[in-house]
Amino acid sequence: MPRPRSLSHARLASAALAVIDRDGLAGLSMRSVAKELGMSTMALYRYVDDREELERLVVDLVLGTVDTEPPAPGAPWPERIEVLVRRLRDAVAAHPQIVPLTVAHRHRSLAGLRWSESVLGVLTEAGFDGDRRVVALRGLLGYVIGAIQLEHLGPLSGEGTVAISELPPDAFPHMTETARHARKVSADREFLGGLALLLRGLGA
Repeated sequence: MPRPRSLSHARLASAALAVIDRDGLAGLSMRSVAKELGMSTMALYRYVDDREELERLVVDLVLGTVDTEPPAPGAPWPERIEVLVRRLRDAVAAHPQIVPLTVAHRHRSLAGLRWSESVLGVLTEAGFDGDRRVVALRGLLGYVIGAIQLEHLGPLSGEGTVAISELPPDAFPHMTETARHARKVSADREFLGGLALLLRGLGA
């Protein structure tokens, strides 16, 4: 197959992201991306070194859509953090299969680093410092990553919740009752409710 005249990082990342969205993270390879682009695998090596470089490009593409500007000062710090967290969730949740990549390449993604810098700025203004600020940032990142994975791999509206609600209530009274309520909780209610609890805890 002929080599394209020009192949930008954006086009490479878009092709790799298309493969991930369609086939999952396990489907990402130099071969699958080359096929997506209509070129040979060997030709693709002229543009990127390996799958790891493709992963970094995908992370940059997705996180590059996140508005990392800190919300205007004046509002309470939890509200400002919520704005930043919502922005990150909206971008990553559109492509949930890349969540592991955002973790693996978090220290190489300029957009991801800018988001964390903005969060740390808000936390610092709120009086967080030292170990407390470290734990707060890691807690927020852990919450977003875990919540997105739960939402897409084990949604409250899914079969798992139904199965739990049908367990023997004498053996699992709390699980069955909670599952019955869980089926009525929307994804946004789950995410924002959990975030509110986390922020409340961080401010204690």
